[in-house]
Amino acid sequence: MRGVILFSSTLMLSIVLASTLSMAQKRPEGFREWLENFKKTAIEEGISPKTVDSAFSDVEFLPRVVELDRNQPEDRFNLREYLARISPKYKSKMGRRLLSENRALLEDIYQRYGVQPQFIVALWGVETNFGKLKGGFSVIEALATLAYDGRRESLFSRELLYALRILDKGHISTDRLRGSWAGAMGQIQFMPSTFYNFAVDYNGDNRIDIWNDLGDAFASAGNYLARSGWNKGQDWGHEVKLPKKFDRRLIGLETRKTLQEWKALGVRPSGGPSLATEIRLAASIIRPDGRKGRAFLVYDNFRIILKWNRSLYFGVAVGLLAHGIL
Repeated sequence: MRGVILFSSTLMLSIVLASTLSMAQKRPEGFREWLENFKKTAIEEGISPKTVDSAFSDVEFLPRVVELDRNQPEDRFNLREYLARISPKYKSKMGRRLLSENRALLEDIYQRYGVQPQFIVALWGVETNFGKLKGGFSVIEALATLAYDGRRESLFSRELLYALRILDKGHISTDRLRGSWAGAMGQIQFMPSTFYNFAVDYNGDNRIDIWNDLGDAFASAGNYLARSGWNKGQDWGHEVKLPKKFDRRLIGLETRKTLQEWKALGVRPSGGPSLATEIRLAASIIRPDGRKGRAFLVYDNFRIILKWNRSLYFGVAVGLLAHGIL
């Protein structure tokens, strides 16, 4: 595992100034000049000129990446449609099989990091369909496009520098550094900054390969969740039914009550036993699709999943798949 990289005040100032120039989409013809300036900044930040030249030798602006950035699935689908696309029913069966095949590895990671195997497998399934959809974009090209585009320039400029540091450390070659349109990489779709700060060398070969080595990928996921505050004695939550006159102001992650308090307000599990009120556990109620959508009672581990991806849809998809895998 690598330490956190501290960026210089020069870089931070250049990012801030650039990001304030325009929030509109920039013209592709300005990309080459921007890239030359970024290469100079990367070298000033300590990345070797050889790595910079190799990484950017064939980089082009990718309009498709900008299009995808402006067309997020959470903006187009409701929860039912999202789950049907991201976590169809077959994934539960496949997840159970893959958990069984990798049980020894997952149990060892559980002993090290305290993250239950079904959650690591669920994240793997939701992120890349168990490694089948890791993304075919050049990470350098995608991040450079997004950094230049300007909508989230500060974020993607930082991620691009982290990606260059990954190359500089020799974890992977430029031609194999591929991932999603947003720069997420490997079996578990770590952003470069997440890789640099949380990825671990499970097999001890002095390289971290989250693209092809399941030990490195699963251990990195476990390390990230554990360091984010994962509680191994806790679930993520479950679906519930709310009474007709339930106070909608209580819905949201900002409100926490004990299970006993929620039960007293008429909250009931959906198709399961009554709430285990003897457990002193704080929980919140979320309704991703609003007042007419499904309701879920969620615990702190759900909040940890949201650190991975802030989408409520994503958190519910991972939680439901983890239940389906058991």
